[in-house]
Amino acid sequence: MTNLVIKKDVEYDSINHQLADIYYDGEKAQSKGAIIDIHGGGWFRGNKSKDADASIRFVEAGYLVVTPEYRITPKAFYPAPLEDMDHLYDWLKKSDLPFNHDHIGAFGSSAGGNMTVELAIKYGIPIVSLSGILDIDKWLGAHEDVVAAEGDTSGFNSTASSNINQTGADDPFYKWFVTNYFDGRTDQYKEATPVHRVTDKTGQMYLANSLNEFVPTSGVIDMAKALTEHQIPYRTRMLTGSRHAKGYLDDVWDDIVGFFDQTL
Repeated sequence: MTNLVIKKDVEYDSINHQLADIYYDGEKAQSKGAIIDIHGGGWFRGNKSKDADASIRFVEAGYLVVTPEYRITPKAFYPAPLEDMDHLYDWLKKSDLPFNHDHIGAFGSSAGGNMTVELAIKYGIPIVSLSGILDIDKWLGAHEDVVAAEGDTSGFNSTASSNINQTGADDPFYKWFVTNYFDGRTDQYKEATPVHRVTDKTGQMYLANSLNEFVPTSGVIDMAKALTEHQIPYRTRMLTGSRHAKGYLDDVWDDIVGFFDQTL
């Protein structure tokens, strides 16, 4: 790649004024497809600049990449971030960006992984979810005795994604940011848990998780079961240790690129 083009702060939603960064190889008349790269952050922190590294790597693999901002708490709660991704997907399909518009996929980590799975269910596109927040209603129901605790998140936005929450299970923090997403609306837990809405038209998925991280592996296991029941091809990767999401990106990178090359 000799001509990396980066277009910053492109508005994809004129109602809520949400912005995205666009990455592509200016030497190509058309990229082979587009990947929506959704940052993590528990729906309460993070921004699109945190995924600049992965976005550039996808361009090197031949893809145009759209890396969006989305509404986060406390300014907005569920389902606002998902609505933003609906607007983004519609905008991208109608755009004149230089890629094959029949080939769109999504990559996301943590909260972003949840949001990519939602895109696969809604639009049938292939997605990659690293440590996606997938088990919501069942996990919360089984951990009613856990006292939610925010902990020290003061340095979250200045900390590399690969270094966040790499110390293993942390049920109080996990419960805090998941319940925070719903602003006290316990009645939304089931409707926000994607496994209940898998259909025969759901897109193919690549689902990864560490075995001893703060995001439970149950989300991947239950999603794999639902995809099997609906005959949707998928791949899973469980990694040793406690690394979260982009903390193990290098280990799964070749798998991810291979997945998109075969499904897009």
